[in-house]
Amino acid sequence: MFENLSERLESAFKQIKGEGRVTDLNVANTVKEIRKALIDADVNFKIAKEFTDKVREKAMGQKVLTAISPGQLMVKIVKDELAELMGGTESELNLQGNPAVILIAGLQGSGKTTFSGKLANYLKTKKGKSPLLVACDIYRPAAIDQLKILGEQINVEVYSDPENKDAVSIAKQAIAVAKSKNKNVVIIDTAGRLAIDEVMMTEVANIKAAMQPQEILFVVDSMTGQDAVNTAKAFHDRLDFSGVVLTKLDGDTRGGAALSIRYTVNEPIKFVSSGEKMETLDVFYPERMAQRILGMGDITTLVEKAQSQFDEEQARKLEKKIRKNQFDFQDFLDQLQQIKKMGSLKDLMSMIPGVGKAMKDVDISDDAFKGVEAIIHSMTPTERANPDLIDMNRKKRIAKGCGKDISDVNQFMKQFEQMRDMMKSMNKMPMGGRMGMGRR
Repeated sequence: MFENLSERLESAFKQIKGEGRVTDLNVANTVKEIRKALIDADVNFKIAKEFTDKVREKAMGQKVLTAISPGQLMVKIVKDELAELMGGTESELNLQGNPAVILIAGLQGSGKTTFSGKLANYLKTKKGKSPLLVACDIYRPAAIDQLKILGEQINVEVYSDPENKDAVSIAKQAIAVAKSKNKNVVIIDTAGRLAIDEVMMTEVANIKAAMQPQEILFVVDSMTGQDAVNTAKAFHDRLDFSGVVLTKLDGDTRGGAALSIRYTVNEPIKFVSSGEKMETLDVFYPERMAQRILGMGDITTLVEKAQSQFDEEQARKLEKKIRKNQFDFQDFLDQLQQIKKMGSLKDLMSMIPGVGKAMKDVDISDDAFKGVEAIIHSMTPTERANPDLIDMNRKKRIAKGCGKDISDVNQFMKQFEQMRDMMKSMNKMPMGGRMGMGRR
């Protein structure tokens, strides 16, 4: 996401980079290119013009310090204005109530049901809540089945009543069930349509009136661009929802929805979602997103993702093994599993400053580790724990077991040894220098 916009903005900044001072002319040329970039990213013209007018006003009103260049100044102004356009600061969920009720709305295909599962998982693992998922899509049996499957994956109970064709009645019954089972959050997945229609709007409005939810989250497919903004406005006029969720951020999208939707409905973007994994849900931080758009990366989010997967005790044990040169294939496999839980590999790479741009044309599959995992899974427990035991005969057996060529096994073994050699050199570093991330 935002790759084309990032490139266009970088090109716009070239108008002023290398200049010794800010002038009417170089600011005007830069602002003109920024406006074109935003419109090309499917941002509404009115929003793009208002945004660039603010940028011009701030740029002309500031003196350039000797420590920074006009180009650096312009980048900072654009970053600050992008963050403000997307909401300024993150927005917390309102979880007051016993139970707190969260109503999920949106068009069919926007990712409502998947998001409902992700939200339940987030509230359970990150907030210590006990959620209940409620299947209120009375028109699509597959939606009920999908929610049940997701509930099983994350070990969260799902309430449904397939024979009942009254969504309001199902929601009311779910509240009673939640109270009886001490569930403190109820997440109601409502029906969607292929387009906005009166029946759908009336039904979800009736659920809102009956449930008085603490939160109404509108789920929007970010790949639909400006159409998503128009749909959000129609829903907001009817539901007065409290927050927006942007899904499919890993898709081929120009980013117009993320930049325009907050301005249009004046409600915060609360979450962003990518992929199908239940862990791939992030709180929306406008400042961090602005940094990513401008190619600055997002180290803060990357560190938080790592910290959520690697606990202090694991870090200590692993560090001791590395110090003693005892890092083995099982350790390596465990680390791969933890990394995969952090989300899409390409998305993780994009959070490293400078790497996102370098990797933009490289296709990084989330299946990239499958070959390595297959090789390790073909080893015996003894071989995994003792890499030095593996001779040519064992390599041949491992290759046969995982369906790989012996050359593939040899290459992996060579790379693993190179990594262990690197770890040996790291032994000379202080204890806190290497594994500090896991203990912050």
